[in-house]
Amino acid sequence: MNFFRRIKKWFSANNPRIENLKFLAEQLNMTYSAQDEFGMIHLLKDFKLFRKGFSKKITNILQEKEAFLASDIRIFDYQYTQRYGKTTKNFKQTVFFIQSKALDLPKFYMEPEYFFHRIANFFGINDIDFEAYPEFSKQYLLKSKDEDRLRGKMSEEVLHYFTIEKDWCLEGVNYYLILYIEEGVFLSKDIPYFYNKGKEIVAMFTK
Repeated sequence: MNFFRRIKKWFSANNPRIENLKFLAEQLNMTYSAQDEFGMIHLLKDFKLFRKGFSKKITNILQEKEAFLASDIRIFDYQYTQRYGKTTKNFKQTVFFIQSKALDLPKFYMEPEYFFHRIANFFGINDIDFEAYPEFSKQYLLKSKDEDRLRGKMSEEVLHYFTIEKDWCLEGVNYYLILYIEEGVFLSKDIPYFYNKGKEIVAMFTK
């Protein structure tokens, strides 16, 4: 075993997050993979999150796969780098991903709405609003080229849920859905909470 492999093996064996996630995977009846061995980066390339930056890497994958590919849930750490002039910045976060035959979504993304978004709206770059849910529309920027179809997917239950739940980012396309908090890495002890949030949201979109 060469020097770098020994270092990598030592790091894995002495990384509390890795050990905690391995234990957690057993508790949640999921499998654990340290590295992205199946090219998830390419699977997720249509999502806005995964079009950002370079040096993209997926690690610490927890997976729950149902029979006959009815659903495939993965929770993982994601990192990438962006360049700002002569400097670079690394971003890290935890992502909930599901592939499910029960999902049939238009391509869309939803993220917290900030002041600069409202300025963009003033110049005609409009997001999708719901008159009956002004607080949701104030809190979230929602975009899709298939607005009518997306409105049909955004049920009252979904809109009410995200009126209360703040700061989430949500993206969907066809049978794929991802959930995350911008630049938010969940501690291993909080992964069950994140897992349950993802399952709640999927249930609302598949009713």
